[in-house]
Amino acid sequence: METKSRYNKSLKHLARDKRNDSTFGEVLLWKNLLSKSKLGFQFNRQFPFENYILEFICRKLKLVIEVDGYSHNFKHDEDNLRDKNLNSLGYEVVRISEHDIKYNFENVTRVVVAKVEELRQKYSV
Repeated sequence: METKSRYNKSLKHLARDKRNDSTFGEVLLWKNLLSKSKLGFQFNRQFPFENYILEFICRKLKLVIEVDGYSHNFKHDEDNLRDKNLNSLGYEVVRISEHDIKYNFENVTRVVVAKVEELRQKYSV
């Protein structure tokens, strides 16, 4: 079990600003799926972690969920490096397009629920 806290207090103010300026897809995903332990696990949103602000994280499952909007079309290398760094810390990253959240939420729900179940079994929690 991870003992070192990776919470980055110096990014707290930026994370708060991002929470107050969330995209439509982030709000939809949060309100309809990830908030209030709807999946049986606590998720945090806009969480300052290492040198990143993660859109959604479940620390117990070591799961990060990122919502990719239009700007991510130009950030493939940056996103890949970020994912690789998170993977090296033992976290799995699921990337979901803003478009899919808006227009195919049922499938997004299936993907997230399946990943949560997979990791629940992996960590026996």
